[in-house]
Amino acid sequence: MNDNNLREIKIDGSEVFSGKLLHVFHDTVKLPNDHITGRDLIRHVGAVCVVPITADGSVIMERQYRYPVDEILWEIPAGKLDSKSEDKLEAAKRELREETGYSAEKWIDLGFLYPTPAYSDEAIKIYIAKDLQKGEQDLDDDEFINVELIKLDKLVDMVMAGEIADAKTQLAILKADKYLKNHLD
Repeated sequence: MNDNNLREIKIDGSEVFSGKLLHVFHDTVKLPNDHITGRDLIRHVGAVCVVPITADGSVIMERQYRYPVDEILWEIPAGKLDSKSEDKLEAAKRELREETGYSAEKWIDLGFLYPTPAYSDEAIKIYIAKDLQKGEQDLDDDEFINVELIKLDKLVDMVMAGEIADAKTQLAILKADKYLKNHLD
């Protein structure tokens, strides 16, 4: 399949905001029909997320307040990379340990997701973590997280019932469930 007829070509662009987490750009692009238009986009360093599964089939879940939506959400452990070149697996190990206190012996790569590709280049690498050992949380000064264990089957039901609103958590839970049902390891 040749999709080159869908490509947009950047003509120029400029950064309009630079923050700690996000960098906002306005680019001018040529569309496939040769029309010229603007694109506002966010550049993001990238992130990782982890579905940590205990020996009894429970997932280590987090409850965390999210200011932009003014809600306390169910989420899996996750966090941004320190740099675009940071090793994703090492970042996942760090985030799991810091946010939950757990470490894992076995890691399964479930691929990437683009949570909002219409306006951001953020890519989140998804992992399953197994063979867990409990330790102590090491939260950042601005992190407040409650940890709870919930069976994977129940989490799938919660996703389907609309009780889990976070997109990365929804997708990662469903992918982990499908993976584990197809790979009995």
